Amino acid sequence: MRDKKVRVLLAKPGLDGHDRGLKVLARGLRDAGMEVIYLGLRLTPEQIAQAALEEDVDVVGLSCLSGAHMVLFPKTVGLIKEKGGGDILFIGGGIIPGKDIPGLEAAGIAMVFGPGTPIGEITGFMKERVRRRGVDNQD
Repeated sequence: MRDKKVRVLLAKPGLDGHDRGLKVLARGLRDAGMEVIYLGLRLTPEQIAQAALEEDVDVVGLSCLSGAHMVLFPKTVGLIKEKGGGDILFIGGGIIPGKDIPGLEAAGIAMVFGPGTPIGEITGFMKERVRRRGVDNQD
């Protein structure tokens, strides 16, 4: 295993201006020993993709409350994979209707976490999936 912390990039694509949940997640991931890069609000998929590749992250977490997830999440994943980030784990969150989850999974989002998901459930999922890639989370 590589001797490094799990690196997670969190971002809000599109015009959604509500990021309290993502900030809570960022804090929880840091508390779990992960390195978190929070890009902020109102980003384009291109900006997120560039940052994910420049920062050499293991996980990209996207959050959307505006309803544009079916466009923004797949576009972001596609750009990152197209530019060489095919081994990155993608997770999503926000207000995502259940009927949209299969489409997001088909686009490369490994898991969608809705409001109220315990932080431990999210960190456990990420650690297990990233561990398979040879990254160890050092506490």
